[in-house]
Amino acid sequence: MSAISGEISFSGYLSKRVEEFEEIKKRLSHRGPDDQASYITDKTAFIQNLLCSDNRETEPLPYLKRIYDKKYLLLLDGALSNRDEIKQKLSEKGCCIEDGDDFELLLKGYISFGKDVLKLINGVYAFCIWDFENEELFFARDRMGVRPLFYSNANNNFIFSSEIKGMLENSEIKPVIDINSVMELMLIGPGRTLGYGVFRDICELKPAHCGMFSKDGLSIERYWDLEAKEHTDSFEQTVEAVRYLVTDSIERQLESDFPVCTMLSGGLDSSIITSVANKVLNNRSNRLKTFSVTYRDNEKYFKKSRFQPDSDAEYIEMMKQRFNLDNELIVVDSQQLYDALFDAVDARDLPGMADIDSSLYIFLKEIRNEYKITLSGECSDELFGGYPWYRDPKLDNPNGFPWAHSDILRKSLINKDLVESFDCEQFVYDKYINTVNSASKLKRTDNESRKKELMKLNTDWFMMTLVDRTDRMSALAGVDVRVPYCDYRIAQYLYNVPWEFKDYKGYEKGLLREAFRDYLPEEVLWRKKSPYPKTHNPEYLKTVRKELKKILDEGSPMFAFVNKDRLSEFIDNDIPQNFYGQLMTTAQTIAYFIQTDYWLKKYNIKIEL
Repeated sequence: MSAISGEISFSGYLSKRVEEFEEIKKRLSHRGPDDQASYITDKTAFIQNLLCSDNRETEPLPYLKRIYDKKYLLLLDGALSNRDEIKQKLSEKGCCIEDGDDFELLLKGYISFGKDVLKLINGVYAFCIWDFENEELFFARDRMGVRPLFYSNANNNFIFSSEIKGMLENSEIKPVIDINSVMELMLIGPGRTLGYGVFRDICELKPAHCGMFSKDGLSIERYWDLEAKEHTDSFEQTVEAVRYLVTDSIERQLESDFPVCTMLSGGLDSSIITSVANKVLNNRSNRLKTFSVTYRDNEKYFKKSRFQPDSDAEYIEMMKQRFNLDNELIVVDSQQLYDALFDAVDARDLPGMADIDSSLYIFLKEIRNEYKITLSGECSDELFGGYPWYRDPKLDNPNGFPWAHSDILRKSLINKDLVESFDCEQFVYDKYINTVNSASKLKRTDNESRKKELMKLNTDWFMMTLVDRTDRMSALAGVDVRVPYCDYRIAQYLYNVPWEFKDYKGYEKGLLREAFRDYLPEEVLWRKKSPYPKTHNPEYLKTVRKELKKILDEGSPMFAFVNKDRLSEFIDNDIPQNFYGQLMTTAQTIAYFIQTDYWLKKYNIKIEL
């Protein structure tokens, strides 16, 4: 986890703004508290902050090298997971490897292969390479979008940063939102359209995209996508392939010069990671430390539902006993959860998943007291078909996002004058159908094609909301959260696995369960999916309702687009359906608007409708 930021201006005045760039570096220091550097000339400003989750005792930052009589500068947020393969390819090219760290491998890979280096590397990354001689900036983002990169071409300069806050510190960018920003917040949020930065003039480089900026201008292209192919492996071969791919990714993510722990919920995904990690560490004569999260008085207030059939405690205990784990349970109370809502906005630079965000931030802050690196089970459900909408025809909406059956509610929360002049339904449908149409399919109208559409919808939308959440909360907490399931090799392979394989024995993620049958206790292996835990304590709902009433009484800039009367109904009434996914019910929906109010005020946002 690191921060990169900078600006290219061929007008040649950046050296006059050194103090401004130093402020940007400070604003991004949470992403890289261990090492910070900047390089500023008239035409270029580069900032690199580094969280040392692997020892790096080579060149000082910024990574500035002269190779073959040409000078380059590399900025990197992320890590490569296939260093040996890269070294082999570079050796075949006659390239001399000195330190073999990610900076060297990536830069020499680019010099040797150009943009085709992206076909060679695996990992999570956002990077920029400045070619001094040709005055060109090459930049790219990893295939699955685990690491972020925002940019702007305002005033013909190229401005970039790991987080929106780094963009807003730049004097060329103003905190302005317009009607499209508002509709994104109200109709899509806390999800976000790929590539859209919500603020005017701010874009995000999409996953699996790269680009070039030079005197000739800005160009951006996609370099990878999920591709439909015939799946020729038998079920048994598919099971073996899944076991290998997942295990290999976990083992790669465990490589570090620092101790690694895991986040354990007692669910299938985190338990598989814990089982594999435990085996690897035991072979090194080390004991695995795991961390779990719960809420104060959860056993008293927990309510079963179709989405959350049981709590985690008994399954965590099964894993602890089976593998002799050193498990630490982090208990979050309602006031902590509420207070951290505002930290979560500061982390995202946007309203987010309310306490689903803030609880993760609290959880990771506690982990940071002992560990810099942890493994998470994020992204498995999107790839293996674990969500209810993959399997329940009532939730698979063929004309909209399957996790967001709240269009009527959302529209009712927008001021009537805006709704009357804006086609809300078409706004959402266009985003949905464009994604569906972009899904690679061998056939046009069979069940397998629909499952591919669902996987594309999930990887481009729902997964990105969760990946954003993990990246921003972990960055603010100072923890490198690694996501082994979010490996493009797993995604590509699973994209073409038949649904009858994935749904083995009628279980969600049945294929994954079968692949790791011998790794887990039976009760954990066949446990029905349960999402990330949220609080059921009524004190939290009372707290957010009290704050909402205060906002309603005192006024808020959000009432320029939010229907105040409709929102006030949440003071005494529950919402009729989930606002987003399985977890955002009444309390989280209220918290979302509390975050929106805070965001508008804290960031001093100008609303131009």
